[in-house]
Amino acid sequence: MTVLTKVFGTQLSLRLLSRIANTSVTKLTFKMSITTSDYGSWRSPITSKIVSESSVKFQEVHVDSCPENADTVYWGELRFDEGGRIVVCSQKVGEDKNTSWTPKDYNARTRVHEYGGGAIFVNNKVVYFSNYKDQQMYSQSSPDEAPQLITTGEKTWRYADGSFNAKTSKIYCVREDHSVVESKKAKEPVNTVVTIDPVTKQQFILAEGADFYSSPRVSPDGKKIAWVQWNHPNMPWDSTELWTGDLSATGDAVSNPKQIVSGTDISVMQPSWTPNNELLYIGDQTEWWNLYHVNANGDHTNLLPRDKETGGPHWVFAFYGYAVDPKGTGRIVLNSGSELGELNMNTKEYQKLDTGFTSHTCMNLTADGHVYCVAGSPTKFECVIRINLETKEVKILQESKSLDMDTGYYSIPEEISWKTTNDDVSYGYLYPPKNKDFVAPEGTKPPLLVQVHGGPTSQTSNVLSLKKQYFTSRGFAVLDVNYRGSTGYGKTYRHKLRAKWGIYDLDDCCHGAQYLADVGKADHGKLCIDGRSAGGYSTLACLTFKNVFGAGASHYGIGDLEALAGDTHKFESRYLDNLIAPYTGDGIKIYKERSPINYIEKLDCPIALFQGDEDKIVPPNQAEMMYKAVKEKGIPTMHVLFEGEQHGFRKAENIQTALDGEFYFFSKVFGFKAADNDIKIPIANLK
Repeated sequence: MTVLTKVFGTQLSLRLLSRIANTSVTKLTFKMSITTSDYGSWRSPITSKIVSESSVKFQEVHVDSCPENADTVYWGELRFDEGGRIVVCSQKVGEDKNTSWTPKDYNARTRVHEYGGGAIFVNNKVVYFSNYKDQQMYSQSSPDEAPQLITTGEKTWRYADGSFNAKTSKIYCVREDHSVVESKKAKEPVNTVVTIDPVTKQQFILAEGADFYSSPRVSPDGKKIAWVQWNHPNMPWDSTELWTGDLSATGDAVSNPKQIVSGTDISVMQPSWTPNNELLYIGDQTEWWNLYHVNANGDHTNLLPRDKETGGPHWVFAFYGYAVDPKGTGRIVLNSGSELGELNMNTKEYQKLDTGFTSHTCMNLTADGHVYCVAGSPTKFECVIRINLETKEVKILQESKSLDMDTGYYSIPEEISWKTTNDDVSYGYLYPPKNKDFVAPEGTKPPLLVQVHGGPTSQTSNVLSLKKQYFTSRGFAVLDVNYRGSTGYGKTYRHKLRAKWGIYDLDDCCHGAQYLADVGKADHGKLCIDGRSAGGYSTLACLTFKNVFGAGASHYGIGDLEALAGDTHKFESRYLDNLIAPYTGDGIKIYKERSPINYIEKLDCPIALFQGDEDKIVPPNQAEMMYKAVKEKGIPTMHVLFEGEQHGFRKAENIQTALDGEFYFFSKVFGFKAADNDIKIPIANLK
C-alpha cells in the first residue's frame, strides 16, 4: 500500500501512521485553509493577554556561595500577573518542582540606581534580599519561614549587589543613602561600599568618595576586596576604575586601597576572584569587552581575545557574564557574543557549548559541574537552564512563558545591515510577516514597524518576543534596530553616538526603513515606529525631524531633553553630557534643538503616547506636554496614563492596553481593519 501525505507545519504521529497502515486508504491529503487578507488585518492567536499573562521575566540567577551547597539554584522572577512583584524561586538537582520563597507581601527588588538588580544573594541555604516597599535587607532561612530584617530599618538606605563571605561572616554590598537628599544636605544620594554584620546589624563604610560603586567582591580567603567605581559624567560603559584593598581581620575596614585598572575610555566591570585568590574582570582595553586575569605579580592577561563581547552594559547589578569553577580547576564558563563557552584559564583552551540557545546571561558555575544561566533564542522564550559540563545535557528549569503555540505563527528574524550616513553601516533584525492561516493579496507589501531599543547604550537581541510576534502574526514586518551607539559591536561602534544622540539613531532608523521599502519588503506609505524610554525619544524625534514615518508610538519616551537633564535620577543625571553635550553654555542650545517638544510645528504625523504616573526616570509631564501640543495642532494623537506604573510597565493589564492600544492606533491611522482588536481608546482629532 502506498500512502501519500501532504503535511503543513506538523508531522504525522506514529499512532496515526499505524492507523493509516491498517486501512484501505491508498491516498491521504491534508489541506489547510489559507485566507487571503490585507496585511494588518490577519487574525492572530497571539493576543495581548497571552503576551502578558502567565509570564515572568528573570531578573537574576544565583547559586549558594558555599560550594558544598551546589545542588540548588535560585533566581528572581518578575511576575506580571502579580503586579510586577519579584519572587525568589529555587530548584534542587534531581527535582522538577520549583519552590517560591518570597511571601506575598514582599517584593525582592532594590531601587539602587533606580534600575536595581542585585537584590538577591544566597549563602549556606539562607536567601538574602532587598524588599521593595521599605528597601531594607532581609534574610530567609527557608521558604516556609518569615523574612527577618537584618538592616537598621533606615528607609532612606537602599542596598544592592550583595555577597556573603564565609571567612568574615559579613555581607558586602553597595549602599545608596537618600537621607542626605531628604535633609537637603546634598542634591544627590551618596553611594558607598559597606559591610553589614547580619547578627548585630552594624554597618561600616569600606569605600567612599566616588559617585558610583558596583560589584564589591571579597577574595575567598577574606583578605582582599575588589570593587568598581566611577564618577560623573561617566557611565559604567565609559570610563570606570577597578580597585582592590586589604581587609582587616574582622572584615570591616579596608587599608592600602589600590587602583588596578583605569584610563580614559576604559570600561571595566564584574570583578571576581579565583579560588586561589587571583583577580578576574571584564575590560574593553582591546576594543571589545573581554575577560582578563591578574596574576600574583600584577600582570594582566586577556584570557580570550576575540571580536566578541563578554557581559554587557551595566544598567542593572548582578548580570555577570562569566563564572569560575569553585573547585580551582581553572575552568570558566562565559558568554562570548551569542554563544556560551567553556574556557580553561590555565591552558587557554576554549570550546563552544552547544545549548540550542543564542543568548546567555547571569552565569553561575557550581562545584558539581553544573552551569546555570538565563538563555533564549528566536524560537524559545527566555528560561533558566542547567548544563551538565560532563554530559553536555541541557535542562530547562523554568520558562518565562509556557505556551502551546503553533510555530507557524512565529516570524524568525534575519540579522541584516544597511548603509547609513557618514559612510557607516547600521544593524538590526528583520522579522517578516508570518501567519500560517493568511497570505496577503499578490503585489501588496506589508506595513513596517521600526522598533528602537532603549538605553540608548544597549542592544536588541533575537530572543523570542511575543510583543514582536503580536505584530508580525497580524501582517506587519518589524525591523528591530541596533543603531550606532548600541552595544555588542565593539567600543568604536558603542561610542559613535557620543554627541550624536538625536542624530545617528534617527538616521539609522530612517535609512533602515527606507532600505526595506526600496527593496520591496515594506510599504512606503505604511512605515511606523515605536520605542520605549530612550527609544521613545528616538521615536518622537524621528516623527518630528524626519519625513519617513507615517505614525509612531512612544512608551515613556522623552520629549524634552532639557527636562530630562534637570529632572532625573542620579545614575543618569550626567548621561547626556556624553550623548549630547554638557548642559551649560552652547550645550543648552543643542538640547533645545534636539527636543521634539520645541518643534511641534514640524510634526505632521500621528503619535500615541503611553506613560506611567510614577516614572522617576522620564517624568510623566513630558508625555502630557507632548500630547497637548500635538492635540492643539489638530493631529491624531492618543495619550494613556497608567496609574501606579514606573519606568517600564509591570502590570499585566497595562501591558495589554499598551500593546492593543498601539495596534489599534496604527489600524485607524493607516485605515485597515484590525481583525481581533476590540479595544476602544479615545484618539483625539481622528477623522
